[in-house]
Amino acid sequence: MPKKKPFSAGRVPLILFLCQIVSALDVPLDHGGKAKLLDDLVQPPTITQQSPKDYIIDPRENIVIQCEAKGKPPPSFSWTRNGTHFDIDKDPLVTMKPGSGTLVINIMSDGKAETYEGIYQCTARNERGAAISNNIVVRPSRSPLWTKERLEPITLRNGQSLVLPCRPPVGLPPAIIFWMDNSFQRLPQSERVSQGLNGDLYFSNVLPEDTREDYICYARFNHTQTIQQKQPISLKVISVDELNDTIAANLSDTEFYGAKPSKERPPTFLTPEGNESLKEELRGNVLSLECIAEGLPTPIIYWIKEDGTLPVNRTFYRNFKKTLQITQVSEADSGNYQCIAKNTLGAVHHTISVTVKAAPYWIVAPQNLVLSPGENGTLICRANGNPKPRIGWLTNGVPIEIAPDDPSRKIDGDTIIFSNVQERSSAVYQCNASNEYGYLLANAFVNVLAEPPRILTSANTLYQVIANRPALLDCAFFGSPRPTIEWFKGTRGSALHEDIYVLHDNGTLEIPVAQKDSTGTYTCVARNKLGMAKNEVHLEIKDPTRIIKQPEYAVVQRGSKVSFECKVKHDHTLIPTIMWLKDNGELPNDERFSIDKDHLVVTDVSDDDGGTYTCAANTTLDRVSASAVLRVVAPPPTPAPIYDVPNPPFDLELTNQLDKSVQLTWTPGDDNNSPITKFIIEYEDAMREAGIWHHQAEVSGTQTTAQLKLSPYVNYSFRVMAENSIGRSVPSEASEQYLTKAAEPDQNPTAVEGLGTEPDNLVITWKPLNGFESNGPGLQYKVSWRQKDGDDEWTSVVVANVSKYIVSGTPTFVPYLIKVQSLNDVGFAPEPAAVMGHSGEDLPMVAPGNVRVNVVNSTLAEVHWDPVPLKSVRGHLQGYRIYYWKAQGSSKRNRRHIEKKILTFQGSKTHGMLPGLQPYSHYTLNVRVVNGKGEGPASTDRGFHTPEGVPSAPSSLKIVNPTLDSLTLEWDPPSHPNGILTEYTLKYQPINSTHELGPLVDLKIPANKTRWTLKNLNFSTRYKFYFYAQTSVGSGSQITEEAITTVDEAGILPPDVGAGKGKEEWRKANVNGSRSFFGLKGLMPGTAYKVRVGAEGASGFVSSEDVFETGPAMASRQVDIATQGWFIGLMCAVALLILILLIVCFIRRNKGGKYPVKEKEDAHADPEIQPMKEDDGTFGEYRSFESDAEDHKPLKKGSRTPSDRTVKKEDSDGSLADYGEGVNGQFNEDGSFIGQYSGRREKEQAEGNESSEAPSPVNAMNSFV
Repeated sequence: MPKKKPFSAGRVPLILFLCQIVSALDVPLDHGGKAKLLDDLVQPPTITQQSPKDYIIDPRENIVIQCEAKGKPPPSFSWTRNGTHFDIDKDPLVTMKPGSGTLVINIMSDGKAETYEGIYQCTARNERGAAISNNIVVRPSRSPLWTKERLEPITLRNGQSLVLPCRPPVGLPPAIIFWMDNSFQRLPQSERVSQGLNGDLYFSNVLPEDTREDYICYARFNHTQTIQQKQPISLKVISVDELNDTIAANLSDTEFYGAKPSKERPPTFLTPEGNESLKEELRGNVLSLECIAEGLPTPIIYWIKEDGTLPVNRTFYRNFKKTLQITQVSEADSGNYQCIAKNTLGAVHHTISVTVKAAPYWIVAPQNLVLSPGENGTLICRANGNPKPRIGWLTNGVPIEIAPDDPSRKIDGDTIIFSNVQERSSAVYQCNASNEYGYLLANAFVNVLAEPPRILTSANTLYQVIANRPALLDCAFFGSPRPTIEWFKGTRGSALHEDIYVLHDNGTLEIPVAQKDSTGTYTCVARNKLGMAKNEVHLEIKDPTRIIKQPEYAVVQRGSKVSFECKVKHDHTLIPTIMWLKDNGELPNDERFSIDKDHLVVTDVSDDDGGTYTCAANTTLDRVSASAVLRVVAPPPTPAPIYDVPNPPFDLELTNQLDKSVQLTWTPGDDNNSPITKFIIEYEDAMREAGIWHHQAEVSGTQTTAQLKLSPYVNYSFRVMAENSIGRSVPSEASEQYLTKAAEPDQNPTAVEGLGTEPDNLVITWKPLNGFESNGPGLQYKVSWRQKDGDDEWTSVVVANVSKYIVSGTPTFVPYLIKVQSLNDVGFAPEPAAVMGHSGEDLPMVAPGNVRVNVVNSTLAEVHWDPVPLKSVRGHLQGYRIYYWKAQGSSKRNRRHIEKKILTFQGSKTHGMLPGLQPYSHYTLNVRVVNGKGEGPASTDRGFHTPEGVPSAPSSLKIVNPTLDSLTLEWDPPSHPNGILTEYTLKYQPINSTHELGPLVDLKIPANKTRWTLKNLNFSTRYKFYFYAQTSVGSGSQITEEAITTVDEAGILPPDVGAGKGKEEWRKANVNGSRSFFGLKGLMPGTAYKVRVGAEGASGFVSSEDVFETGPAMASRQVDIATQGWFIGLMCAVALLILILLIVCFIRRNKGGKYPVKEKEDAHADPEIQPMKEDDGTFGEYRSFESDAEDHKPLKKGSRTPSDRTVKKEDSDGSLADYGEGVNGQFNEDGSFIGQYSGRREKEQAEGNESSEAPSPVNAMNSFV
């Protein structure tokens, strides 16, 4: 911190003078009717009103650029536009308001707003100087239309994330963005769906209810009151159950993202991107930080500031906590802010580094100076900002460097020092503080005047004030130099001083509490070196207006009459106005309401007349009011008594006045037709709690006397209330006061305790007696103590009415007997019982010995120790504490601090169990005794080993390099081996199409392996793996994984497929080049076959072979459809159709015509079934609906069709089930595949019923791939 320079003696008078003139800143040009007194004074111009720096105009209205200024003589105005003189006379559309500098540009008649876009500055000038306005940047508002675009419909799976972009057109000012539907209803937003600061709509995960065709982004331009609309966006969300139907409907790959159902996933950020980002904001603005995350379940957002706390009163969360806002941001809010997105599967965080910059802001703005010739003064222009602003000075709108020289001024950075000013020194100075974020411009004039005092308040002004209220006597003045003000009362009175009066800087005299004797004539005297002026004013004190008879609460029957009375007392010189109000409004305009002097009368009362009636008395100086409630009740069918709460008892009398009792007698009030059930007696202690009433007793409603027990030294007053079934009466008038005699205390303090806070003290505390329990004046306490186990005498001390006493110099933790006895000026309370306490504790001195460890198992150990002597504990024994830690290797010990764990065992236990130990580890422990002060010394460290345990699961298991018949497993060893690994166990089994598990294979793998390849697996088959490690103790937790062997792909040319058994000849079939598999039929169970697939192209013939064995014969699980009702019905329908066909053929033959069925069949023969005619039909053909239309399309990536076009029982059955439900293919005993893969009938049905019939699961699979 820089040192302050000391003031020299010569500068002190200057500083004192400036303090005196600081409030004489202006010539009061607008002092009402007194302005005539100042007509001959001059003042430089001052800008009083101007348009904002950034002035956005509506292009549909005329442009008004404001510039108002005051000064004497009145200033003239001129303008610059874009730095050059703006000649308004040459533009017929531009006019200047008379007596003002405000420009009006009439673009409504003929002109465009864009023509007048630019930077404007106003100058107000008179003979004393020139003031300038800010640079006013005039820009017309813009609300451009959205560019036309074609928005493709979006289809997503349930659970995926989505961002709907808005990207509004750039307008001026920026648009306000919101999302609505076609019905102009706001789209609901939540933690899952919300709008970002950029206007985009973010979905953390989509749900089927998000499906709609009218997601519309709207941009509202407030300046022009226009709203622009983006083209609607269509979104369809399909659930997993709908996925197969959607795929079968030929949904293209580009219309949805991926083919697998969305699983639950940890959060990731949609915005901002990456792990870190930067944010810059200006001081005083609202800092808005945004984090929007996607994930399933929907993530929750949390915010923290890394190097501090969020400001309590300026922090707000918006948009379901996705946006953090800090208002009135300052440089102290700079730092790193972290947003954390969290769901049940994990968390992710993003750090936003915030830097707060600042446009210039004032520390000391320059103030106007009014000086007299020869005086000194300063103009100070002090501003701050980030970066530090530059200070520039102008005089009369011209940079001071090129302005005419003035010998009376000296520039010192942000200060201009004036000395020995003259009239020519009058000018307007401008201070400009600017940095890259903005600027500040301030005008401050120096007005050099030599004027004697002038008092502007009218002479003989009469002030009237209500008694006991403040009185303010005005004395407005002007002079240069600034005059001093004095007040006098009467013609020969002395000057009034501030011990009773308040003298304000503006000349006003304040009398804080005006009394009757404040009435009189007061004289204000203003003096400076050029002269003196005085003025007299008069003060009258009036009596306050009071309501001496207030209207009272009334309950009347409907149709009756009610009267409210209001008597007012007022000062005789004031004329009051009495006004009646109903429910704070005017009385109804009804002749039933009449006012007669002090009364308001309402006749023929109705239910609507109920309410609050107020009597208000107004004078020219004050106003008072009083209110009463009118309750209207229904009249009884016949005259009946009025039921109400009782009237209060009266005539209270005290008799039989004894020291500790008194008899109270009273007369009951009217019970108002409801019998009094009880009387409630309350008392007041006028000595201690005046005005506070306490419950004393209750008696039955038939009693009128009560014997009351009293406490000594209480000044009693009593009151009685009556209660019936309607309610409780108001209290009676208070009885006479009765002061009981003082007596010694009846009881001693309670909750006496003795407890040391330091090893050498004893703090004795107690709950003091209250005022009623003291029984007399001078309440004190006698505190006594002695050691319990010694023969010492009691030590006693008498203390004031406190609740604690500290005994110092006591031995450590020694039992004491303690007594606290009450006493007052009359005597002592009964002898109190002694209680036991202890002096302060100290840390234990001895460590537990003979520490033994019994290892129970690999994670549990039992510790025993010998207890320490009780004397060495030196306090209350709270228990024993075991510190234990796992030994680290030398490398680990160097890297991090050893983590010690602590277990505390309460009381005097001498053993304890240590759970949660790490198997196959070395531990060290020690034991310490604990008292109320803390821990004692540690025992000798004792080490022990835990035996081996079972390992944890392997850290990871990955399936890599899948082939036709092999899978490679890679794994990481267990993170906690808990011993020496002996081997790994791998178990695996296949999973068929119905998710049934096949036989389990058990494989042992050496412990030093982290990779293993399984061979001779079935192709296109899903396997489930179970993998775990073992130590000599046993097997650890397993990790599971699933994988599928791959399917080979055929070439693009038609391949030859052949299969042979033993030495038999090869059987051959030609397959369409677009096919990727082929079904083999008619195979024998339990037989080995060799299959070869070949393709011929430009490079010659290429083939591949493989060997497989069919499974054993097994009974068909197929249901006998011959007994099914639907099958019998279908056969009957087919028979009926055949019969009808035969009849038609018979008729046509008899007519001599031919039925060309054979010709039509030959002409439309299906080329796909031709290969079956060439051979004996052993090999069938697997076809899909899609292959008919796409025979020449290449196979899509990800096809799961078998590459060798063979179908095994265990392979095909399982692989087909992966692609959809309902694949009922099975094997007969001869090994042939059963199931409607396809045929001519399926194709025809699909073509003829595309809109109504669901596709088969097999075709759904081919559409998928």
